[in-house]
Amino acid sequence: MKLSRQFTVFGSAIFCVVIFSLYLMLDRGHLDYPRNPRREGSFPQGQLSMLQEKIDHLERLLAENNEIISNIRDSVINLSESVEDGPKSSQSNFSQGAGSHLLPSQLSLSVDTADCLFASQSGSHNSDVQMLDVYSLISFDNPDGGVWKQGFDITYESNEWDTEPLQVFVVPHSHNDPGWLKTFNDYFRDKTQYIFNNMVLKLKEDSRRKFIWSEISYLSKWWDIIDIQKKDAVKSLIENGQLEIVTGGWVMPDEATPHYFALIDQLIEGHQWLENNIGVKPRSGWAIDPFGHSPTMAYLLNRAGLSHMLIQRVHYAVKKHFALHKTLEFFWRQNWDLGSVTDILCHMMPFYSYDIPHTCGPDPKICCQFDFKRLPGGRFGCPWGVPPETIHPGNVQSRARMLLDQYRKKSKLFRTKVLLAPLGDDFRYCEYTEWDLQFKNYQQLFDYMNSQSKFKVKIQFGTLSDFFDALDKADETQRDKGQSMFPVLSGDFFTYADRDDHYWSGYFTSRPFYKRMDRIMESHLRAAEILYYFALRQAHKYKINKFLSSSLYTALTEARRNLGLFQHHDAITGTAKDWVVVDYGTRYLVVYNPLEQDRISLVSVYVSSPTVQVFSASGKPVEVQVSAVWDTANTISETAYEISFRAHIPPLGLKVYKILESASSNSHLADYVLYKNKVEDSRIFTIKNMINTEEGITLENSFVLLRFDQTGLMKQMMTKEDGKHHEVNVQFSWYGTTIKRDKSGAYLFLPDGNAKPYVYTTPPFVRVTHGRIYSEVTCFFDHVTHRVRLYHIQGIEGQSVEVSNIVDIRKVYNREIAMKISSDIKSQNRFYTDLNGYQIQPRMTLSKLPLQANVYPMTTMAYIQDAKHRLTLLSAQSLGVSSLNSGQIEVIMDRRLMQDDNRGLEQGIQDNKITANLFRILLEKRSAVNTEEEKKSVSYPSLLSHITSSLMNHPVIPMANKFSSPTLELQGEFSPLQSSLPCDIHLVNLRTIQSKVGNGHSNEAALILHRKGFDCRFSSKGTGLFCSTTQGKILVQKLLNKFIVESLTPSSLSLMHSPPGTQNISEINLSPMEISTFRIQLR
Repeated sequence: MKLSRQFTVFGSAIFCVVIFSLYLMLDRGHLDYPRNPRREGSFPQGQLSMLQEKIDHLERLLAENNEIISNIRDSVINLSESVEDGPKSSQSNFSQGAGSHLLPSQLSLSVDTADCLFASQSGSHNSDVQMLDVYSLISFDNPDGGVWKQGFDITYESNEWDTEPLQVFVVPHSHNDPGWLKTFNDYFRDKTQYIFNNMVLKLKEDSRRKFIWSEISYLSKWWDIIDIQKKDAVKSLIENGQLEIVTGGWVMPDEATPHYFALIDQLIEGHQWLENNIGVKPRSGWAIDPFGHSPTMAYLLNRAGLSHMLIQRVHYAVKKHFALHKTLEFFWRQNWDLGSVTDILCHMMPFYSYDIPHTCGPDPKICCQFDFKRLPGGRFGCPWGVPPETIHPGNVQSRARMLLDQYRKKSKLFRTKVLLAPLGDDFRYCEYTEWDLQFKNYQQLFDYMNSQSKFKVKIQFGTLSDFFDALDKADETQRDKGQSMFPVLSGDFFTYADRDDHYWSGYFTSRPFYKRMDRIMESHLRAAEILYYFALRQAHKYKINKFLSSSLYTALTEARRNLGLFQHHDAITGTAKDWVVVDYGTRYLVVYNPLEQDRISLVSVYVSSPTVQVFSASGKPVEVQVSAVWDTANTISETAYEISFRAHIPPLGLKVYKILESASSNSHLADYVLYKNKVEDSRIFTIKNMINTEEGITLENSFVLLRFDQTGLMKQMMTKEDGKHHEVNVQFSWYGTTIKRDKSGAYLFLPDGNAKPYVYTTPPFVRVTHGRIYSEVTCFFDHVTHRVRLYHIQGIEGQSVEVSNIVDIRKVYNREIAMKISSDIKSQNRFYTDLNGYQIQPRMTLSKLPLQANVYPMTTMAYIQDAKHRLTLLSAQSLGVSSLNSGQIEVIMDRRLMQDDNRGLEQGIQDNKITANLFRILLEKRSAVNTEEEKKSVSYPSLLSHITSSLMNHPVIPMANKFSSPTLELQGEFSPLQSSLPCDIHLVNLRTIQSKVGNGHSNEAALILHRKGFDCRFSSKGTGLFCSTTQGKILVQKLLNKFIVESLTPSSLSLMHSPPGTQNISEINLSPMEISTFRIQLR
């Protein structure tokens, strides 16, 4: 985990700058190219000022981040020297926007009835193994299994291989974390570069030697510093099958907390690097260290064209169950798959770890004796007390028999006579001597075993695909009969436990500051990717060489790779809301909508005067709410004010608003009511100080009415559609850590029992804001500033309740803070969490499991439901979530732990920062529910829930600028799409593809689309959606405005493969849940 924070923040800072410069580029692209362009100047200083002021706000909000902030500032200033704008014209040739401009309240969502069939049908298929059923079957009693502590005694008959010999593939590997105890660069300098250098030399010595490699981030770094001879040697080793690149992603990502956008992005980055530099296409996935495994990753590998995969960290009781039933090798199928199109053959390693003592067979005491790096005299030995022996003619027979016995026992856990035996560990093979020790000793053992016909074994070094090829061949006879010998499995492998009650549910929340930062970076990167490609094609069309030769593509590539590094399973362990600060003169505010849907959203900026007017580009005044900026909980700033207004922005579009200081301003001032504290009368705002809250606190808009108790916490929600009152009770609580020897740490959650209520000594200060655009209740506890906000917007944003918690537990000791939402929904022990923002996984809270086992990862949402209602908690960051009692959702927001949990990190979590967590609560009425359907292994959000989540994770991006040149005039709007995409289709990315020559851009982009599965049994009236559903069909000629699609061809997810007979298509057809990539070229 100690990834360089600078990398992460640098990418985010770059894109705040880049997006605005891209707008200037797009602005120009729709104009006639000027005959006499003025000399191009430097990047507008106003944008730097805006960023500087944004940074100042973040410094106030995130008190301890001075070092990070200074890095952002330096990056921005350095970048400004190379990013320049160009000539503009005042002539306008812009579209007036996509979709209808009717008021959203007049619209009802149009859903094709055929689009509702998928959700009602899926989940009815029969997998051989359904993980929800497996958890019901397993007793989780953890008896002592003997030498295989978590398993059972394995026996075999000596004649079992008489008709078919045991085929063993010993696969050497080295697992290299891109940042954990050391930084990425330190690991490369101290270890990884030597692994690569020795690999080239030692594999060439003997063609029988094999090796596999996974992390492309390291391979890329090494590739940049080696000579052509080494590069040719690597290519030769790959061509002759001695070296295999497995998975081929930029990193080996975590599978619990990342969003699928980031998982895809790092996969593309790795695969594109491999294609451009080595010309290799990975065939097999290798995931030995993520802490639990998600079916989303299996789906993405399948879509990328990989045919096999391997996983390791699965609950020890699940491994034992699978070993007993010989289901450790299976076809992993998505829960929602109505057929078998998503199947990918998966091998699950059966034992405790991926190190050598736990991979040759069930007895680690014996297997450790065949890790020849542990020979006597080395730096470390075998903890079981019996060291390895160097192999020589005098002991080769006895040692071969001992090792073969382990291989045979391990093979009894599988259905074929093809066995995988990994040979490696963390950062192995970095020393020249280890290559000789491992390969020479094992080769002697292989030669002896293969020479003894009585052993009935064929053993060799192999790559992962060597093993899978043999496995496929072993299954060939069964497949010819119409059915594989491998079962079909559906479900996920969370929450992981490696021993006893040690569940790895702590890391779902650990360092939430960085988890929130990660999601913001993803949104900024995606926005910049989309705008960059549009701008690139316009620059190409109008021959604007200044843009074509700029370093923006290099900046994009670096940000992609830095985001990719952050998805590593030891890195994504972690901001506050972005603000644009505006001083005066005439200001232009360019607002970007990164979503593919036309939207009406709130835009808030800070200004230096309360007398302000906002105008649309056409000069129409816009309704404005002016709110106080609070320097402290009860101190109003006298130099800054917040203005908020509704912006209607086309899909993927930009819109310009003009902000003027005006004495004739008709803006609406917010009113304030304060409880348990006092603020002196403001010169500007109406403030009412209240001694108590006996009259009650309420907020309402046209959709809901909320009631709060005297502490400012929500207690009840009334839905105005039906007038029903619902308990929705928000509380905070603490978890401590157990008094046992092993305690909670960065990975493990080991609580001291049920959560204890959050107790305060004095009632919290409560501040209520009533405004024309939004209203909110904010309460100030010692460790949490809790805000509940309602938007007065007749559309998507008005239908859910926004919840923000600014958490500060820097001074607590061994505690974890949680927010619990209690309701009157009769959910029993069933709840639902998303996996990677891609799909929903039903969960069951099981009393036979400890509390920490019932905590699951939540990337974007969790919900509970009964026959009448669904309550959804939507999240803008990954956190751990549970439903320990009927009607409850509990989310752990931050953790501060003083000790290591003995999983290698050698430290607790004491670097907590003030962290802003952002949520939305959505209460929906269900209809036509069959209670039997509730038992399905699959569930789907409503369309409203999907789009609400998208709005929260991809907020509008405001960019302020002051133009001093009277000849420079921004155009009013940029609308790249003809209309909103269908409501259920999400534009994952529009990612410019790297040129095959050099590091620059090509003329193509990867258009990545996702058709979401959704549940139709919710009201679609007044949703405010400017879209419909179309059974997954998009006509290409009706897709874009002002651009012509020159070519559009299907591709595999990561661009590695093209389907047979690929040709230009005129219509895109997506199945529900499908993620597809297309190569697109615009002009």
